[in-house]
Amino acid sequence: MTTATPPPVAPAGDHHDLAIALFAVIVLVTLAITLWVGRRGSAAEDFYAGGRDFTPLQNGFALSGDYLSAASFLGVAGLIALYGYDGVLYSIGFLVAWLVVLMLVAELVRNAGRYTLADVLALRLRRRKVRAAAGGASVVVTLLYLVAQMVGAGSLVALLLGTNSGEARTWTIVAVGGLMIVYVTVGGMRATTWIQIVKAFLLIAGSVLLTVLLMVRFHGDVAELMRQAAQHSGAGQRYLEPGLKYGKSVTSRIDFFSLGLALVLGTAGLPHILSRFYTVPTARAARRSTMWAIGLVGGFYLMAIALGLGATALVGSAEVRHANAAGNTAVPLLALVLGGGNGSTGGVVLFALISAIAFATILAVVAGLTLASSAAFAHDIWAGAWRDRPRRRRRRRAAVPAARTGRGDGGERQEVWVARIAAVGIGAVAIALSLFAQQLNVAFLVGLAFAVAASANLPVLLYTLFWRRFTARGAVWSVYGGLVPAIVLVTFSPVVSGSKVALFPGVDFHWFPLENPGLISIPLGFLAGWIGTLTSPEPADPDRFAELEVRALTGAGAA
Repeated sequence: MTTATPPPVAPAGDHHDLAIALFAVIVLVTLAITLWVGRRGSAAEDFYAGGRDFTPLQNGFALSGDYLSAASFLGVAGLIALYGYDGVLYSIGFLVAWLVVLMLVAELVRNAGRYTLADVLALRLRRRKVRAAAGGASVVVTLLYLVAQMVGAGSLVALLLGTNSGEARTWTIVAVGGLMIVYVTVGGMRATTWIQIVKAFLLIAGSVLLTVLLMVRFHGDVAELMRQAAQHSGAGQRYLEPGLKYGKSVTSRIDFFSLGLALVLGTAGLPHILSRFYTVPTARAARRSTMWAIGLVGGFYLMAIALGLGATALVGSAEVRHANAAGNTAVPLLALVLGGGNGSTGGVVLFALISAIAFATILAVVAGLTLASSAAFAHDIWAGAWRDRPRRRRRRRAAVPAARTGRGDGGERQEVWVARIAAVGIGAVAIALSLFAQQLNVAFLVGLAFAVAASANLPVLLYTLFWRRFTARGAVWSVYGGLVPAIVLVTFSPVVSGSKVALFPGVDFHWFPLENPGLISIPLGFLAGWIGTLTSPEPADPDRFAELEVRALTGAGAA
């Protein structure tokens, strides 16, 4: 019978040197990709959509790379290591979300849009306010996600390098922020996509390696793995049953449902995921990309379940929690044990390798988020809303589409430059916010990003694609009707005040009992769009909806 090994501790000395060397290799490789790809084109289509010439398999890897962040690689396995069955439940929402993307938006968004979510809306709702609202919501979602990734990067890399100093976290955040600015400003979507492909390959390969080693350790006996995990979890059989984390009260159960709703629906509204559908030439390729992503993401989460159980069985929940309260070091600690344990060459190499893959994961995800955010600002807010304003006063309605889309070499070049400048500005803001928040509990930011995406972006996208009567007022109300409540409810929730793990533990001004606002803010987004449409003084234009419907379903006239 396989038993737990003595509790591992992170190896020192050679481990740190090897980890730093592998980090440096990853940085050099990604920079080389960026510089090589950045020379191949500077047009808007290259910067925003990578030239639209990626294959479904390539884009499937890039989609999974965008989606599988460090939170997925380390956080999900950590939750399973600490909470067993409830951790598995948490991972299900991430996987089921892809079915929503596949069935409802993948092909339609690729046919109806150009570069961003707002392009889909603007095809039938040609208003500056619609573009500004959709672009602003996209910037908020990506910035929330970005700050969470960068703060996690600072804590994670500092921990894996064997130090918990604030200075190490600070320099890690600054370095990651600087790299992401270089990736986006120099390479655009083409470089970001190739970085995602490399990262996804490394992530899947690393997960397969650990899973194979784990199964060899237990001789392929999954039942024995689960028994050992329960034995070393500190909770006994309760580890394999629901309720260890989310079943303590009615409120916690409702909160879990709210979180699951945000995760399942939020993916279809994440700007950096939607922008991936424009990097392939056709809608059929977009659907095939999503199918590849579902297979890769599904396989990954199955391995994450095994790795979480393995960390509990071989390391122990207590030791995982001692190393990191959130369980983020469960996978590296498992790698150390599977490689041979403390002091062994195999353990040091495998620990450093998994740490380097986690670092590559962070770099790739922040690059994709920064690109999506800068595209939303430059293409939607600056070119679609602000720059278009004076032109509307001087030109007739027939000339609006050309001005709106920025067609023409001069307009597109100018827009790309604005996007590059926006990437620098957004990166600087993200670095500043991350430095301010590095001592705080920012785990809620990821869930909040999904909740905002599901509340503000998904309702307006579905209404635009499927509701004939939907109007511009309904679109604006839908975006703000989901965005504002989500932010307000989180501000007055237990994650900000009223508990020891809150952002401001010394004060208590919370009145909303749930940590995730999705259960309330998502229906409000749909309700606001419906009310805005019914009270709109101008009826919907049936010709524009017909144009959208034909393009979305057939691809006729698609970019």
